[in-house]
Amino acid sequence: MKKVLFLCTQNACRSQMAEAITNARLLGKVQAYSAGIEPSRVHPLALETLNRMGIDTLHAYSKHVELFKDRDLDLIITVCDNAQSRCPHWPYKRQVVHFPLDDPAKVQGSKEELLAAFEKTANIIEKELIPVVKRELGIEDG
Repeated sequence: MKKVLFLCTQNACRSQMAEAITNARLLGKVQAYSAGIEPSRVHPLALETLNRMGIDTLHAYSKHVELFKDRDLDLIITVCDNAQSRCPHWPYKRQVVHFPLDDPAKVQGSKEELLAAFEKTANIIEKELIPVVKRELGIEDG
């Protein structure tokens, strides 16, 4: 099974959602992980958005990128510019792709407006990022 790591600054929103959605949609084909350069906590609205999509978040937690330095990964995808510029040197040559996503946690407004921003990010992951993962890892539809 192919392995992909989604990397962002805090491993709170974008990379967490990318990990969960990829694992749900490409089950049996890809094992996705996520990590942060400066991990914090998983944003509650990221969890709520994933739960609304029917994706289990019971084991979601923010992880440091150092946990993955010696893992056998096929692909690393940075989902924010900060992570791209600070992406650590990997001991083994790995393919790194940058797919920037706007941070939904930076949206100002009501809970409904914030939730809409998280849902927009989830939709981009599902409709645009998952096809990139499949293409880069050579995974066929079906």
